[in-house]
Amino acid sequence: MKQKLAKTLTIFVILATLSYLFPRCLSDGYTLSYKLLDRPDGSQEYTLNVAIPQSLYEYYRDKDHKLSSAQNFAKFVTPYALKPIADKLLEIYRGDEENFANGVLMIVHQIPYSVTKSAKYPVETMVENRGDCDLLSYIAASIMKAGGLDVVLLYYENKAHMNVGVHLSRVPRDARNGVSYVTYRGVRYYMAECTGGEWKDGWRVGECPPDLKYEETQVIPLENCEQWAPGQVSASYKTLNYSTIMLKASSTFVFQGSTVTLSGQLSPNLPNEIITIYVKTGTSSWTPLTTAKTDSDGKFTLFLNANETGVYYIRASWSGNSDYLGTDSPIISITALSMLFTVFLAAAIALICTGAVAFLMTRKKYSTISEEEQIPEVPSV
Repeated sequence: MKQKLAKTLTIFVILATLSYLFPRCLSDGYTLSYKLLDRPDGSQEYTLNVAIPQSLYEYYRDKDHKLSSAQNFAKFVTPYALKPIADKLLEIYRGDEENFANGVLMIVHQIPYSVTKSAKYPVETMVENRGDCDLLSYIAASIMKAGGLDVVLLYYENKAHMNVGVHLSRVPRDARNGVSYVTYRGVRYYMAECTGGEWKDGWRVGECPPDLKYEETQVIPLENCEQWAPGQVSASYKTLNYSTIMLKASSTFVFQGSTVTLSGQLSPNLPNEIITIYVKTGTSSWTPLTTAKTDSDGKFTLFLNANETGVYYIRASWSGNSDYLGTDSPIISITALSMLFTVFLAAAIALICTGAVAFLMTRKKYSTISEEEQIPEVPSV
């Protein structure tokens, strides 16, 4: 019994200590910039600023990256997360499919080529600013699909290479030295090569690198690509302003099964903005728990059910918009205790108090006896 009580007290001390020692810093996220032209041979240049909250990067970093077959490549295409980039490109290209696709290629051509050992999601590649053919193809396919184009991945197994096939309503007019395409399910997909460091004069839609002209191609459709993400990047042609988000809990220590009220404030005070709450317990990865919508003052409230014992680490995230950077709140923690643990704790405190009182009483009695022994006898007159 004593050993079990001591073990329980030790766990309590560790959990309480971790709840205060765990990092609570405010993340700045990641900001990237890409150059664009109004068309491949155009002269008007734009700078697209892209911001990625750290919580979104960590969400993708902790996701499953395993590949069981080539068809699994599609799961690394994430249109929803990159949709704000597609929306901004469409402002320039105004419905011109070919210029839009070439604009996407300009972006991926600015990411340094680097051989990677494992597959990564587009947000990871953009934050780390390096990738090989498949990683760059995932980014291009994600943005093109988010912009409404019919896109597939083209896999060249013999070359260990990948690029993108994009369907256009007409033959590409800006392709140099002929047009290359594959036909899949009766649809013509024009080749879009994603490697190369020349963003102004790089590969255009319809152009094929010489070493791929006669290579066998496996077409990978994107029906199984990611349909949703807990957040998005933010994108703008102007410098994005900073935003902040604060989060607090109604209680730091609760009993197992309790409901904790989480409340927060987004600054700027924007209404109807979606706030994502991420939760992490123990050694698990960050998991999106739920979402809340801000009111007219930028405030939000939601609830957490502490159904398991242990420490819950919680943070709120906002994806940002065309005016503001996305942001994450400082991390807060909630410790959920079991009733049994509470009984043990109360018993331990009672034992400690009883022992302390008994010790003090014994010490006082001993002190009194000692004083009596030291009183000298007064001789009688």
